[in-house]
Amino acid sequence: MLTNLQPSFKLVAFALAVYLGSGMVCFYAVRDQIQGHKTNDILDALYFCIVTMTTVGYGDLVPNSIGSKLLACAFVFIGMAIVAIFISKSADYLVDKQEALLVRALHIHKNSGKAHLIRETEMSKVKHKLLMTAMFISVLMLTGTVFLVKVEKLSLVDAFYCVCSTITTLGYGDKSFSTESGRIFAIFWILISSVSLAQFFFYLAELKAEQKQQLLARYVLTRRMTFVDLEAADLDHDGSVSGAEFIVYKLKELGKISEEDIALVMEEFDDLDVDHSGKISASDIINAQFTIP
Repeated sequence: MLTNLQPSFKLVAFALAVYLGSGMVCFYAVRDQIQGHKTNDILDALYFCIVTMTTVGYGDLVPNSIGSKLLACAFVFIGMAIVAIFISKSADYLVDKQEALLVRALHIHKNSGKAHLIRETEMSKVKHKLLMTAMFISVLMLTGTVFLVKVEKLSLVDAFYCVCSTITTLGYGDKSFSTESGRIFAIFWILISSVSLAQFFFYLAELKAEQKQQLLARYVLTRRMTFVDLEAADLDHDGSVSGAEFIVYKLKELGKISEEDIALVMEEFDDLDVDHSGKISASDIINAQFTIP
């Protein structure tokens, strides 16, 4: 699985492994300062780390000393930071896809049939991923419910209630995993189910982004350019609009860049264009390196 992940997501996975490992060691070291229903010291330490990171917080194990409380405070913030990084990387991934779709939309007129097929294929992939994730979450919820009924001896309603409060990280604490085998199951099930639910909403956001980009692409293709647009898009004021100028203008229309962004980029271009030819060549790059600002 890790080999198919982007480097940024691999880093998050590594951070998660370090977090869980260090958390288990730390909470094991202060095991006598944690009160509640206990089973196995190592298992309880890892279980406590999982419910802390996912903010489930059943309350079946709670810190009861100054040191353990401060440690729990530190670990819950670190856990939330890891989740935030995951969400951030997911958002970056969405933005990258949006930009790729936008660029393809601007060049779609060259091969509209192929581009339409690509868009439809990508939309189908997102829908498929969303459906598969929803099915996987359903299986996880069913598995958790059956396990709680069979192992934890909860009623069907209480088991389903515990599953829902866990997977959504609500964690009231009136129902939880209290047996040793239950906590072994919970260590994996809570983490997988919580991540799967987050992934489901991520794919849902991706689907909405894909649909929005299709509307934007349709707008870009159907809107006819006017003389006012021509004047606004003509950055070098030569009376005509090049392909680069057209792309920049459309990006401005869609709110992707601003005049300030363009000014900063052009300022950097002017610095690199040492011979003032209007183009950047290899000699310009070499001369720019030796130019003292």
